Amino acid sequence: MAIASNPIVDVFRIKDLRERILFTLFILMIFRLGAAIPIPGINLNALKVYFLTQQATGGISVTQYLDFFAGGAFSRFSVFMLGIMPYISMSIIMQLLLLVFPKLKKISEEEGGRKKIQRYTRYGTVVVSLIQSFAVTVYADSIPNAITLSRGLYTVISMLTVTSGTVFLMWMGEQINQRGIGNGISLLIFAGIVARMPNALWILIQDIQRGDLNPVFVIVVFVMFVVVIMLVIYEQRGQRKIPVHYAKRVVGRRMYGAQNTYVPFKINPSGVIPVIFASSVMTFPLQIAQGLGPSVRWLQGLANWLNPGNAPYLIVYTTLIIFFAYFYTQVTLNPIEISKNIRENGGSIPGIRTERMEAYFTRILNRIILPGALFLAFIAVIPTIVQQLFNFPQQLAFLMGGTSLLIMVGVDLDLMSQIEGHLRMHHHEGLTKRGRVRSRNL
Repeated sequence: MAIASNPIVDVFRIKDLRERILFTLFILMIFRLGAAIPIPGINLNALKVYFLTQQATGGISVTQYLDFFAGGAFSRFSVFMLGIMPYISMSIIMQLLLLVFPKLKKISEEEGGRKKIQRYTRYGTVVVSLIQSFAVTVYADSIPNAITLSRGLYTVISMLTVTSGTVFLMWMGEQINQRGIGNGISLLIFAGIVARMPNALWILIQDIQRGDLNPVFVIVVFVMFVVVIMLVIYEQRGQRKIPVHYAKRVVGRRMYGAQNTYVPFKINPSGVIPVIFASSVMTFPLQIAQGLGPSVRWLQGLANWLNPGNAPYLIVYTTLIIFFAYFYTQVTLNPIEISKNIRENGGSIPGIRTERMEAYFTRILNRIILPGALFLAFIAVIPTIVQQLFNFPQQLAFLMGGTSLLIMVGVDLDLMSQIEGHLRMHHHEGLTKRGRVRSRNL
């Protein structure tokens, strides 16, 4: 009688997969360690007193928002306080530059062009990190007794340390891609979110014990979060199949028979990328405004206007999610290239003329992207609105809101799909008994 194998045990039986998982865990441990190491010249006690005072007056929501993506490193003024967001911001800028400047687009299409674009992105990340780190030094100077060094010396040390930390994070993400499992950049964001959850849950328990929160409301909100997770998984797995028919053709001396297949268009082809991109775009001006706000009055007004949870923030955030859903899909799914590949292989779509194939794919993509993008924006925004209605702790709202749930579910599905791919490659059963875990294209 055959004994059914345990997928978890099989994961660690395969040497290559075991080494990749352990390497990824090692990198994530270094990331969490670096998030606790403060910048030289920072008085941690003064920071703690300042943030506790601000939390009592309800004035650190921007800091908590920045902490959300940095895994708590921002409020500690650690070497990783900027997180990986400068690299993501520069990646967005580079993608836009490829569309605006034809010469740059031509370079990317040449042999070795992709490596050149990646190198330009790394250089740009250093520039973005230097700008944001300077804003951080100004912000630290506004906190009483936070700096123990001279102003000039601290500025130089802080900018070099924080920029080096971001570059090191970028390198660690690339190492996970090459030698680990999963998408390195996404996993770093995922690890930062998960690491903040125990403290947020403890704050929730304390609020319930003090009577600040009604336990019934808490149960209702948690049920809503479970429903959101189920909706996210359902939406991420949804797709529309475009039938393609390939006629008989001769390749060399062999004849291949007719074949029917399909082109799968996901309801949300870009996965959680629009949410990460929109969050990165919102983080950059917020960090500049938060840092330079004490010295520049209009920047302080911008920081208050874009305060997470306010109506202007939600409107801009929703618009950016919809924009990046279209933008990223057009970059990754080019109807012209798809049609060209089908025609070159002798394929056709039933009922559609060959010369009209590009227009047909474009129309289908536009029809499925809009509802997918609206659903994505709805999931990202609605928990924030509910949090305001039920007066949930803001720290927990950021961690259990739509943005964090979308990122965690998307990264988790991508990681599971890669692990399942390794298991099936070594003739083991997958992680799920029914069906397959599909990648989320992170």
